[in-house]
Amino acid sequence: MKNKLMEDVGPSLARLGRAVLAMVFLITAGCSGDASENQAANSKRPVTAMPVTIAEALEKAVPIELQAVGTVDAFATVKVKAQVEGELTAVHLREGQCIRSGDLLFSIDKRPFEIQLKQMQANLARDQAQLDNARSVLGRNAAVVGKGYVSQEKYDQAVANVAALAATVRADEAAVENARIKLAYCSIHSPINGCAGEVHVDRGNLVKANDAENPLVVIRQIDPIHVCFHLPERYLADVKNYSAAGKLAVLATPAGGGREPLKGELTFVDNSVNTSTGTILLKATFANTSQALWPGQFVNVTLQLAMQAKAVAVPSQAVQTGQDGRYLFIFKPDQTVEFRPVTVDRSMNGETVIAAGVQAGEKVVTDGQLRLFQGAPVKIVGGPKEPGGSQP
Repeated sequence: MKNKLMEDVGPSLARLGRAVLAMVFLITAGCSGDASENQAANSKRPVTAMPVTIAEALEKAVPIELQAVGTVDAFATVKVKAQVEGELTAVHLREGQCIRSGDLLFSIDKRPFEIQLKQMQANLARDQAQLDNARSVLGRNAAVVGKGYVSQEKYDQAVANVAALAATVRADEAAVENARIKLAYCSIHSPINGCAGEVHVDRGNLVKANDAENPLVVIRQIDPIHVCFHLPERYLADVKNYSAAGKLAVLATPAGGGREPLKGELTFVDNSVNTSTGTILLKATFANTSQALWPGQFVNVTLQLAMQAKAVAVPSQAVQTGQDGRYLFIFKPDQTVEFRPVTVDRSMNGETVIAAGVQAGEKVVTDGQLRLFQGAPVKIVGGPKEPGGSQP
């Protein structure tokens, strides 16, 4: 029974297998035909030219610059303190006022110091009279000591009195001068030109002498003014080499934009590198008559080292970054583009200096690079632009 069932099923399975093979063959042939037709259609379909903008690579003189963020620091800062103790009788300045060197700022009650000066002057007059009398006595004794009318001991005593009183007079003169100085300290004057900050003591208060923790006011000189900034130590040799040829120009632009950069010059390079940060401190000095720079302000600093002649520059937006580094697309006369790896020297002010990979006069794609590839057809939209928007 089992053998007979196998004999009946065998031919059926064979017919079913042949039918499946036939269907697979037909499906494969159909797919191959569709693929061939699609390939033929794609080969006949025109490739669309991509819209791009281009710019010419220019040979020009480009400054060699270093960029940093700096802070504005007063040229000089003075914490005004009283040098004598007493009652503050007058405040002669306003908060924020620009003052000149020598201007009267504060007055302290002078009466105790005037009295002290008069006492010192009286002591000086008394001792001076005693000295004059002692000298007269010494003169009389000197005339008769040789004749024996005055003992040698008495003569020596007269000499000693004159010397002692002379020393006392000198001490009195010093005390008078000291009293005059203290009296002068009652009028506090500005030692520098600058702007006054907040006044910390009002009229009528008792001020202490040399109170370091509570200055009367802080004055900062802002014209000229300093800008402090730090550079990595790897640039130290360049800064020293270029500064040996003359003063280096420094540009400072206040943060926020919208202002023209101010020009100063490098005046200080610190004598050591900060081992914690690996940077070195530099200072530039600026004329600040317009008061565009203010102490504590952050500014963008550009240190100009020199001018690089015959540098090849392109707009910065032309340079792209890929897995293998920097590249750009060169526009060719046949309206196609060439993929070109490049070596970038530096970028600044919207343009990039190319060290290798582009020649002056070649045209580079500045916009529309996203869909480009080697040999892609392109069409130009808009006129060619120059790096930085100006002629070299």
